[in-house]
This record gives sequence, structure tokens and C-alpha cells, in this order.
Amino acid sequence: MRKFRWQLLIIFLAGLVVGILLLGEQPQAPSPEATPEPVKGGVYSEALIGSFQRLNPILNYNNQADHDVTSLLFKGLVTFDGNGIPRPDLADWGISADGTLYNVTLKEDLTWHDGKPVTADDVIFTIELMRNGGSIVPADLQALWKGVEVVRLSDLALQIQLPEAYAPFLDYLNFGILPKHLLDGKTIDQIADDPFNLQPIGNGPYRFSRFIVENDQVVGVVLSAYGDFSLTKPYLDELVFRYYPDGPAALKAYRDGLVQGIGNVTPDILNEVLAEPGLSLHTVRQPKLTLVLFNLDNPEVAFLQDKAIRRALLEAINRQGMIDRTLLGQAVQADGPILPGTWSFYEKTKKVEFNPEAARNALKQAGYALATEQDTYLSKDGVYLRFTLVHPDTAEHRAIAEAIQAGWESLGVEVNLEALPYDQLVGDRLNPRTYQAALVDLNLSNTPDPDPYPFWDQAQIGPEGQNYAQWSNRMASEYLESARVSTDIGERARFYRNFQVIFADELPALPLFYSVYNYAVSNTIQGVRVGPLFDPAQRLAGITGWFLAGQPPRVASPTVTVAP
Repeated sequence: MRKFRWQLLIIFLAGLVVGILLLGEQPQAPSPEATPEPVKGGVYSEALIGSFQRLNPILNYNNQADHDVTSLLFKGLVTFDGNGIPRPDLADWGISADGTLYNVTLKEDLTWHDGKPVTADDVIFTIELMRNGGSIVPADLQALWKGVEVVRLSDLALQIQLPEAYAPFLDYLNFGILPKHLLDGKTIDQIADDPFNLQPIGNGPYRFSRFIVENDQVVGVVLSAYGDFSLTKPYLDELVFRYYPDGPAALKAYRDGLVQGIGNVTPDILNEVLAEPGLSLHTVRQPKLTLVLFNLDNPEVAFLQDKAIRRALLEAINRQGMIDRTLLGQAVQADGPILPGTWSFYEKTKKVEFNPEAARNALKQAGYALATEQDTYLSKDGVYLRFTLVHPDTAEHRAIAEAIQAGWESLGVEVNLEALPYDQLVGDRLNPRTYQAALVDLNLSNTPDPDPYPFWDQAQIGPEGQNYAQWSNRMASEYLESARVSTDIGERARFYRNFQVIFADELPALPLFYSVYNYAVSNTIQGVRVGPLFDPAQRLAGITGWFLAGQPPRVASPTVTVAP
């Protein structure tokens, strides 16, 4: 049912080493006797990197800065904790035994910021907009909603019927709901240019207050606590988000006293942020996996079908060395395709350590040797261990590819590097399966449910699928297919555990590392607790529990403002 969106990312986080492997690790809470008492009131201001466009949850897929703001204005039916487990947000739900019916019931006393009740009609209205999203809503998301039936049961209840069981469906119920009573009768193209986007009426813990305008440009947004919010009410009275073009500008804003936090600490300011007194850095794992794919059905490199060869190639890659030197510590070593720290991650899977000597012995046992004293590269029966590694055409990916190349050539494996723009790499190499090996980044954002099916199941080997490695393992596929349809999370965890064990043994691809996300908040703000992210906006999910540490706000409300 789900056509996964993924892309080759061309930007790695880089900077100085911050902490050690912060997998799922949250900042340590003070001891109970030292915990300050939460204080109601005050202002928190944060620098966002990006520019303002519009405040609408189904229109900002490509604008992270706006998405951060709208995540506080508009709530969805379901949310996810740091382990990827679905939790009720505005609604509770029940799932039929066969996994095809989802009965969703909104919580009582939910209201829009204009006082009108939030109803099932609003949910259905928003789904209809996503179904007919034109060029605005991603095509795969439109296709999913067109494939399900939605029935109104009452003012607060609706039923969603799937054509077949699909356990990851809850991922799709975290969309921000829009008010039907304000937008009814308008197409998504009309809504895209509607004044609503400049004066939004949401249903979250904070409501839109005003813009900050300088030189006729919107440079910030001010939100105020919504007093009638029926769920957890926030301590902070006001949030101020200011837009900046880059990291240095955001850091300057902090030093100038305009903001108390930096929403994205970019590599170029990381060292300075670490040295900044009174500023706490939070580092968390992102859902982005870098790995080497092998084309296991390419006759030009038939030797890659031997899992002993693939394991030897992984043993020759100094992954931690690349993280420390090339990425300057801004990544976490990966050992499999499922995000660590999540409910589906199996900690006891077999790990492969950096061991060039073991790699050389494995190749020797497989029959590869130097044919003559003059030979530089290993061969067997006249076939050399020789292939091309294609990689995205960026400085970071080039450095990573060169480090991999050096490790492999130290074994006697000849590796040629080919750099391509990421869209060409996907379109001309991965999709037609014409590559031999490829360095890629899988973007698993906004998918708390792991569902590795699209990348590793046998059914996805064809040109329309995303099993680019063309890995054909019937048992692994059966586990993935079973995990997709089961409604029991414990049972699903067992299926994924078995899949991870097979993956670690077969190594159809070589997992390298997960990138990390850094952001900073002033020590004057207490209650900041964040685990691994599935979306950068998730860092603000617990903001209702943030509060000032018993002192006046570091910054007051902006004075240069204008009403919308």
C-alpha cells in the first residue's frame, strides 16, 4: 500500500565530536531534590534555519522551518514516542482482528482556536484534501488515501477501511487536521493561496498570535498558549520563532539576546555552540541510514553473491574511523537496516568489527590470490575482484567513498569510483539496476514503523520496486510480509528480530552509520527531554513541559511586530 519516499541525501552533518553514541539517550534529569518547580508563564524564543512561506500542515512538506511551527499549531490523531510506538494524540483507536478496519474516536472537548469543536468532519475533510493533493501533496500519499474508504460514524468517530491489512498504517494518522468550517468548498490549490495560511486557526497547545516583520519581510512568528486546550496545557505563555538564513546568523541571534535556542545546530557553528556558556546541546539520532548497496543479480560482479566476500568487504571498512575523521563525530555506527532505540530493533544481532586481517584470510579461504608476483589485485580462476562504486557527487560522499576504496584496495580489491548527481544515480543506476555497488543514504523520516519491506522483500526486486540490491531471500521476505499484516506489536517485533538476524548473516548491503541531529537550548529553560527523532519537529513534541527556571524570561516579546 505504501510507496516509500526516499532519496539520496547530499548533505551530511559534520562538526566536532559531541558525546559518544547517543542512541535513544535523553539528557539526564536532575535528582529529585534539585529539580526546580515548574513556573507558569514566560517566553521561549528559538532560531529556525530557513524562511517563512505559510503555516499549513499539509502544505509545508518541503519547508522544515514552517513545519516546526505548524507542529505546535495543528495536532493529529496519532503521535509517536522516541521508540516509535504509536500513542494517542487527539484520538484513540481500535483495529479489527484482520487489520483492515480502524475505528478512530476523537477525544471530547477538543476545540479549534476560534472556539469551534473539532469533529470527525474535520478529519474527513483533511483526508479528502490529501486524496486530491494535485502537485502539492506527494503522489504516494495521495495514492494511499485514494485506496482506503473513510466513513463518518458520529460527530467524534470515523472508520477507515483498508483494502488489506497494513500494520504501518498508523504512520499516516499523524497528519495535522484542518478546520472544515473555515476551508470547506476549496480545493487544495485554492487553499495554497488562501489568507488562512497567514492567520491560521489550529487545534494545538499554541495558537497563532502575530508575525515579526522587518523591512517588509516576515522574519518570525509569535505563538501564544491556547487557554482552552483540553489536553496538557503548556507552562510557557509565548513562543517566538525567528527565521535565519544559516547557522552563523542563528548563533549571532543567540549571542545578541534575540533567541534562547537554536533549532538546528549546523556543522559550521557546532564548535562555537559547544563553547557557548549557558547553552545546552542536545544530540539525537536521525532516521537516516548510510549504507553500501550491492547489485546481487549483476553477472559482471557475480562474486558479490558470496556472503563471505561481502562480510570481508565490511570488515575492511573502518566505520568508526570515518565517523571520527570524515564526519567529525556526527554519526552513529550502524549494524543493520532498522533504527536502533526503536521497539523493532534487535540488540543482539551479530555485529561485524573492523578487522582487515580477518578480511584478508576470508578472501584467501575463498580462493582469491595474486596470480603473479607482479599482480596488485586478487583474482580467482582469472576473475579479478574488481567493481565500480557509484556515489553521490558531493564532497562528503566523495570522502566517504575514498575511505571505503582505500580499505578495500588494502585487501587487493580493485575499486573504481564514479560520482553522479543523486537524481541521476537513482534514475540511471539504481532504478534500472545497472550499477555494481552504490553508496547511498536512505531517508526514513516520518516513518516510525520500520517496515523494511520496500527495500528488502523479494516482491520488490522488479523495476517498479525498491529492492535495489535484488536480494532474494524467501525466509526474510516471509518475516517482512508477516510483520506487515500482524496487529500484535509483540509478534511483529519477533518477525523483525528474525529478519535482522538473517540480514546480519547474509549482509545483502553493508550498513555504515546513522547521522545525528543537534539543537541547542538555553539553560534557563528546564524540562527539555528528547529522544531519537523521526522528524526534526519532534524535538518540540514535549514543549508543553518546558518552563523557565524560576527567573524572568531572557527575552521579551518582540517590539517590531505587525498584525496579519
